[in-house]
Amino acid sequence: MILDLILIGFGNVGQRFVSLLDEQRTTLARQYGISPRIVGIATRRHGQAFSARGVDVAKVRPKPDTTYPSPPTYSSPPYVVSGFSRTVNRNAGDTLAFLRDALRKSRVAARERRLVVVETTTLDVNRGEPAASYIRTALAAKAHVITANKGPVACAYAALRRAAARADRRWLFEGAVMDGVPVFNLVRETMPAVKILGFRGIVNSTTNFILTAMEQGHRFEDALAEMQARGIAEADASLDIDGWDAAAKTAALANVLLGARLTPAAVERQGITPEAAARAIEATSRGRRLKLVARAARQPRGVTARVSLEELAGDDPLAQIEGQQNAIILSTDLLAEIAVVQRGGGLTQTAYALLADLVTIGRAVTASAATPRRRRRARRG
Repeated sequence: MILDLILIGFGNVGQRFVSLLDEQRTTLARQYGISPRIVGIATRRHGQAFSARGVDVAKVRPKPDTTYPSPPTYSSPPYVVSGFSRTVNRNAGDTLAFLRDALRKSRVAARERRLVVVETTTLDVNRGEPAASYIRTALAAKAHVITANKGPVACAYAALRRAAARADRRWLFEGAVMDGVPVFNLVRETMPAVKILGFRGIVNSTTNFILTAMEQGHRFEDALAEMQARGIAEADASLDIDGWDAAAKTAALANVLLGARLTPAAVERQGITPEAAARAIEATSRGRRLKLVARAARQPRGVTARVSLEELAGDDPLAQIEGQQNAIILSTDLLAEIAVVQRGGGLTQTAYALLADLVTIGRAVTASAATPRRRRRARRG
C-alpha cells in the first residue's frame, strides 16, 4: 500500500525522518505492507515542492542546517530535495496555501485514507501555531496527521482531538515528548482500565545535559553550545533553558494522560541559569542530584502542574538520569508506579517516533480496507 506523505517542515527532524524511511524501506514493505511516497514538502527557508507521482528524492545532496554552529551527525546524511519552487516560503500563510493546494491535488489518496501530513515545524509555546492550523486543515481534508511538535498537543489538544474524530482520521504525536519512547502509546494501547493519577519526570534533554556537565565543572555556555551543535536544543535556546519546552511537554502529557486542559502558560515554570552550577555541585557533594523535574497530578479542583529545580535523593530513579537521558514515572491506580527511561535520545529517536506513528496509521488503513471484504464474505456464507 502506498502512503502519500506531505511534509510540513523540513529541518533536522524532518530530514532525518526522510533518511530513516529510506533505511527502513524494505522492512516497511515486507513486514507492514507500507510504501511511503513523499508527494510534497514545504520548508521555511528553501521553498516548496509537490508532485503527485512523488517528489524526486533520488537526487539529493547533504546540506547542513545553518541554525547550529556545526552540522549534526546522522547515521546517513540529511536530505535536501531537488526541484523546490524558487519562491522561498517565509511565513505561515505561504505554507498554509501550499498545504491546501497539496491536499486538493491529493484528494484521491485522502479519500482512500492513504494521505498523511507530517508536521515538524518550530515550537510555539503560546498558541501552538501555526502548527495547530496545519493539523486542523489537514484533518478537514481527510488526511491523517503525525507530528513531533508538542505545541498543538500542549495548546489545542481537545479541539484537535475532536477534529480528528469528526474527520475519522488519526492524529498521532508520539514524538512530542521523550523522542521515540512510546509514552502515549504505552498508556493508550497497553493499559486498559488503568487511571493515571499523575507523573513526574525529566523531559528536557538540553537542561539535563547542562546540569550534568556543570556538576563535572564544565561551563553552562559550553554545554549549551554542544547541545545546539548536536541539533538537540530548540532553535531558540531560551525555550529549553527557561523551562518553556519542559512546560509544553508537561502540559501535553497532562492533557493526554490526565484529561487536563492546560497550556504551557498554566504550568508553574522554572528554568536553569549558570548560577545553578554551584547548587548542582554542592548537592552532588552530599550524594544528591539537582534536576529540572516536570510534575503533574490530579487534585480535587483539577490538575496541577509545574517544572522546577529539585534536589533529589541519590537513590531516586530520576537522580540516575544522566546527560541527554530522559525519564518519566507514571503514578497509576492499579499498577502503582511505572518508570520509563530513555538512555539515549536525539534526532534519530524523534524521527523514529514519526516512523512508528506512520506504521500505526498504515496498520489501521489496512485493517479498515479488509473489514468490508470480511463482511461481504460473511454475508455470502
